[in-house]
Amino acid sequence: MNDFSAYAYWLDEYARKYRVAIHVWVFMTNHIHLLATPESGDGVSRLIQALGRNYVRYFNFIYKRTGTLWEGRFKSCVVDEENYFLICQWYIELNPVRADMVAMPEDYKWSSYQASGLGKTIKLWTPHRVYRQLGSTTTERTHAYREMFRGHLDEKIVHKIRQATYQGMVLGGDRFKEEVKRLSGRRVTPLKRGPKTKQKSVVGFLL
Repeated sequence: MNDFSAYAYWLDEYARKYRVAIHVWVFMTNHIHLLATPESGDGVSRLIQALGRNYVRYFNFIYKRTGTLWEGRFKSCVVDEENYFLICQWYIELNPVRADMVAMPEDYKWSSYQASGLGKTIKLWTPHRVYRQLGSTTTERTHAYREMFRGHLDEKIVHKIRQATYQGMVLGGDRFKEEVKRLSGRRVTPLKRGPKTKQKSVVGFLL
């Protein structure tokens, strides 16, 4: 898809400009998931703002339309990499399978699984330290990572990831949450229940 190609081009360009390492991604038809590491506190926000401006201009020009494209601000959460990085990577790259778009993750082109699971060279991809620890060579790492997909991703974990992302919390154990709270002041517990509101965001980000 030309739209996905354009998005990938600007994502790579601004990720480099704002020093954000993109480890995992999947481009779906109505939302995007990313797992990334910024070098600065505002790196991701600056990346997304620049990316959004350019992509909206492109989209409006191509489809002869005007106005905004995204509904609401992007969603994010801080991830405990030691305990949750590979789980989040697994969750993201299985999105096309859960959506019944493909039978296997390798069948979907617009995903980092092409690099992490199949070993393809992709300019956008920066393998995370935790992923690199799966093996000493590309063959060992891709084999070990593919073995993960033979298992089942528990629905409780899926719910936990989604809750942390949509409520802007922290995904990790108690000690990790308290450390993040101490250093950044970021909320680490769910909001109190209130009137249900319709989720309008069409872009979901895991950071």
